[in-house]
Amino acid sequence: MNLAHWRDRLLLNEDLNFLLTNRIPRIAATRFMGWFSRIRSPLLTRLSIAVWRLFTDLDLSEARQTRFDSLHACFTRELKPGLRPFDADPAVLCSPCDGIVGAHGRIADGQVLQAKGSPYPLAELLRSPALAARMQGGHYLTLRLTSSMYHRFHAPHDLHTDRVTYISGDTWNVNPIALKRVERLFCRNERAVIECRLPLLGDAPLVLVPVAAVLVASIRLHWLDVLLHLRWPGPNLIERSTTLGKGQEMGWFEHGSTIIVLLPPGFEPARGVQEGERVKAGQALFRAALPQDR
Repeated sequence: MNLAHWRDRLLLNEDLNFLLTNRIPRIAATRFMGWFSRIRSPLLTRLSIAVWRLFTDLDLSEARQTRFDSLHACFTRELKPGLRPFDADPAVLCSPCDGIVGAHGRIADGQVLQAKGSPYPLAELLRSPALAARMQGGHYLTLRLTSSMYHRFHAPHDLHTDRVTYISGDTWNVNPIALKRVERLFCRNERAVIECRLPLLGDAPLVLVPVAAVLVASIRLHWLDVLLHLRWPGPNLIERSTTLGKGQEMGWFEHGSTIIVLLPPGFEPARGVQEGERVKAGQALFRAALPQDR
């Protein structure tokens, strides 16, 4: 049997996968990876990438550069220009990142799903009952980034950010195995709640929630002058706004993780968006009726 076969058997063994990625000192391992990934050594980086490729489908053919002096540079790599065009239709809200579509659907009774049969309160995720109430009856969609994916995320539409709420927490793995086993996982992990408005769509609210995970726990947002991570002392509420055009880069994760997209009533999922599908940044996720058409 080849190496890929044994790798897949290891990753699909739920008990072993859960043990190796969650029953470890998660925060200590995450802080170690943050330190290790920034060691500037081309030789060490090449060796680390070779090991990384044993466990993932890492493909650097789209990267702007393919030689890196640290793992951090590889994790946060930029792509060659033009590889992620954003749908120009003003009624379309695009995927902010490359990812795998996870749980999605209507926001009902203040609840959303992290996996089939595993609901969690939206107010607990956002730490704001008022914000959760604004999204009632709308849609949620979960995008999971694997460790080998492109880790930068972009504005899914022309938008204005109002504030960011940083919530420190744990670093559980966010893969499907953990989502089935750990209740309210997204509410436990470190995350940032980014509150936005969509000027071209009647100032409709949009909330993006980047969720950190084991070996991640660092979120960079370009309009903030701080790196959000487990050692960040606060403040939790950061009142700093910015305006971003559709497709403009918002920031990046240090490794693989999740972004949860929340929209109010008035949007519908784009055709073909379904759980398990791989999407790329710029691909249509939702459609909205333009204000003049309502």
